Amino acid sequence: MSVEERRALIEERLRTDGEVDFASLAEMFEVSEMTIRRDIDVLEAQGAVRRVRGGAIAYSHKSEEPAFGTRVESATAEKAHIAAAAVELLEPHETVIIDSGSTALAVAHQIRGRGLGLTVITPSVLAALELVDEPNTTVFLTGGRMRPGELSLIGSDAQATYRRYNCDTYVMGVAGVDAKRGLTDYHSEESDVKRAAMESADRVILAVDSSKLGRVQLVNIAPLSAVNTIVTDGPHDGPVLEAARQQGIDVRVAHE
Repeated sequence: MSVEERRALIEERLRTDGEVDFASLAEMFEVSEMTIRRDIDVLEAQGAVRRVRGGAIAYSHKSEEPAFGTRVESATAEKAHIAAAAVELLEPHETVIIDSGSTALAVAHQIRGRGLGLTVITPSVLAALELVDEPNTTVFLTGGRMRPGELSLIGSDAQATYRRYNCDTYVMGVAGVDAKRGLTDYHSEESDVKRAAMESADRVILAVDSSKLGRVQLVNIAPLSAVNTIVTDGPHDGPVLEAARQQGIDVRVAHE
């Protein structure tokens, strides 16, 4: 096998799996890890991959965030089931942070009509609009700079909002959940806001559809152990959910 063929196969493997480690590739191609590192360096220079400690990730897989409208229209039924299951975990009169993102917007929609009397803090303009007329519900929109398309608020002002409040629950959404890498997302400033929200809340409910499980995106947010509960439609015995249970995380699998 030529060097060019090996590198093409490495790139194909990354496109399929999203992440590989040097040792596995060295064993697969029967070459040294040093050789694999050189291959990864070349592929990184070409913009095909990004080198990380012990391996590499597919650069395009980690950095291209789908449009918000596309995400809203994707897996709508599944997200509705996840959102309903997450809302069932909320207590009346809690102070709840609702994240930005399509699944979090579904959570806001599911809160409507339940008479929970929540105080809601959110960086999502759309989530705030969803709940602003809900009876006995108080809605706080964080400060910050608005992200075009997402209609979410980011930056130091958004982070500072959470430092002013003591919250009961954070209903969180992310772009990737992995047993090893933890919680990850596409956007650095969005991730900063998520970290601040986690620090403000007594518990974190992670609401994610199955497409996020096993994914690793560009920006690290927190380890998996920082979550109290995961609500998803993923397979009950999937590796990420099994790893979560082993860390004492409550896992809820939403069904129709």
